[in-house]
Amino acid sequence: MADHSPPLSAVSEEEPLTPLDRRYLTMVRCLTALTLVVPLLAAAGVELAGLPLPGMAIGPVLLIAALLLLRLPRRRYRASGYDMAADRLRVVRGAWWRRDIIVPFSRVQHIDVAQGPAERLFGLGTLVLHTAGNHNSSVALPGLAQPQALAMRDAIRAHLAAAAR
Repeated sequence: MADHSPPLSAVSEEEPLTPLDRRYLTMVRCLTALTLVVPLLAAAGVELAGLPLPGMAIGPVLLIAALLLLRLPRRRYRASGYDMAADRLRVVRGAWWRRDIIVPFSRVQHIDVAQGPAERLFGLGTLVLHTAGNHNSSVALPGLAQPQALAMRDAIRAHLAAAAR
């Protein structure tokens, strides 16, 4: 099978990215809130044990929890996106450690649409492209509306079928 994908230098980093579904931000915030329950309960327990100064334990924990709950998921959401062209998928994510991955469809071996319990609850899905090789051999694109993930999977499958003819 011939590789008709553009050279990586032909793919512009200036191309606008399609944002993830807004429900992804809500889901990440809900999962973060569930994670923060334990430290908040522990700080409340320390407070009830009677610290010399009220708020000494719960104050810093509430401040950190607010930062983690409000600021970081929004940053993560804004730093993520994708661009699907006729022959490739570009996935960008990471607020601190930025990853910009380009997967030519000619390299795709198989495609999955995954959906965990939280994603099902929010109507989201994760498109996963598996490529040959062992390092970074799969690329996941979370935060898609489930119908969008299925449509992207079908479009990539159609491209692969057309290229195989």
